Order: sequence, then structure tokens, then C-alpha cells
Amino acid sequence: MTLRTWLPVDGLLSRYLLAGVWNTAFGYGVFVCLIAWRGTPVNYLAIAIVSNVLAISNAYLVHKFLVFQTRGNYVREYFKYWLIYGVSAVLGVCLLAMLVSGFGLDVYAAQAGVVCGQIVLTFMGHRKFSFRAHGVPQRSGLELQR
Repeated sequence: MTLRTWLPVDGLLSRYLLAGVWNTAFGYGVFVCLIAWRGTPVNYLAIAIVSNVLAISNAYLVHKFLVFQTRGNYVREYFKYWLIYGVSAVLGVCLLAMLVSGFGLDVYAAQAGVVCGQIVLTFMGHRKFSFRAHGVPQRSGLELQR
């Protein structure tokens, strides 16, 4: 059974965007479940850290098997995956601060723009770095269909 027989989208970008919807719902669901499990007096920041580790690990598996469909290299890809997310997070926080404090943009509009930029950045980072097969020539990046 191939991916295309049960996933109703074709193409790398479509699979990436669909995976993003799932990963967001999964991460939020884990956060809510951990808060509910631990009860009222809980450190929500500790829960946020744990839920993010679980959510990013889940996202790695979804991207590996359903989006980029690579084989092997689990540890190497997982490390690179976290590196892309780390760079994206640091750039996102810096850009948000610059847009809000430096340019006076509304925080909600600024964050929406940052998130859109992070989607593009992480897609290209995962495609060209995290899940790139060594020794395999890469396309120009303009072709989003696989």
C-alpha cells in the first residue's frame, strides 16, 4: 500500500501543509492533555516544554515517513530536524521583536507574518538539509511536486 492510496493529496508541498495541520493539532492536544492530567496546580511552562518535545518528535516522524518519505538515517535526520526548528524559533523571536518594537507593528499581525515565514523556512530547511539524501543531487527548489 502506498502513501497515495490513503492520503488524498499529491505532491510534496501539499503533504507538508497537511502534516503541519496535523502537527499543530497534535502539539496542542498533548499540551491540553498534560495540563488536564497534572491537575490545577501545575507549572504550565514545564508542561509546554514537555509537550513541545513530544510534538516536534511526532512532527519528525510524520515528515520523515509521510512527507519526505526517507529511509534510514534516523539519528542524523532527527538532529538536523531539531536544528532547523531551533534556528527557525530563534529567528522568529528576533524578527517578532524587531517588527513589534522596532517598526511598531501590531503583535498579532507581526506574529502571523513570522509564522508564514517560518513555514517557508522550515519547509526549505527540511527539504534541503534535514531529509536530504547524501550524494543525491537536489533540484533547484522551484519544483515542489515530487
